[in-house]
Amino acid sequence: MAGTAVLGRLTWQVGEVTGTRTETPRTRSLIVDLPHWPGHRAGQHVDIRLTAEDGYQAVRSYSIASPPEDSQVEVTVERLDDGEVSPYLVDEAQPGDQLEFRGPVGGYFVWDVSRGGPLFLVAGGSGIVPLMSMIRHRQARHSDIPLTLLYSVRAPQDVIYRAELDRLAPDGVTIAYTFTREQPEDWTGFARRIDRDLLREAAPPLNTRPLVYVCGPTPFVETAAGLLVELGYDAGRIYTERFGATGRER
Repeated sequence: MAGTAVLGRLTWQVGEVTGTRTETPRTRSLIVDLPHWPGHRAGQHVDIRLTAEDGYQAVRSYSIASPPEDSQVEVTVERLDDGEVSPYLVDEAQPGDQLEFRGPVGGYFVWDVSRGGPLFLVAGGSGIVPLMSMIRHRQARHSDIPLTLLYSVRAPQDVIYRAELDRLAPDGVTIAYTFTREQPEDWTGFARRIDRDLLREAAPPLNTRPLVYVCGPTPFVETAAGLLVELGYDAGRIYTERFGATGRER
């Protein structure tokens, strides 16, 4: 699989933006046609390179949101005010624009239906993106593998893919939101940062031995994964991906 190759063996290719979709005030999805795309696994990411008129280049990594079954690649980007790449992708890129891609990259934080489940997905902010690829892959394969998503965001307007996630509820998917700063009126769900009691209530039962995927900012991931191990979940079945001041923008 191309995504398991070392980075140096991957080559850049030019893709064309065929569509965009605003997800939240700060996030936007780009659908890109890549003629030489080798295919990917749910959970992998790509590198995107922008080149300025003076030759300066900036490269950032973004998780793939589309399932492996799609012929085009979708990335969802959150604007970072001091970012070199994300402001262009969120605010300026339009259908017909060309972007340089390299990938897919990553072979650890991946899932496909052949691995089974049940699945427990834990997302912090834009950490939902690679998990959404997994969710969409499950849907595309018409799988009945039990899936639980715990999604932590600051406020309701920050929920990425909200309409799509809401449609999944009757299809064997359990979704729990926790709003850490601002809650909807009459909200009765979680309203705090992830802690031991919240995970104990939201996670699938221990005896089901779920496969766990946690993605978000580094402190969020370390807290969630550590607490799950303390609660008795199998550390060998917990997969993490984190982002922060590492050259990654999501």
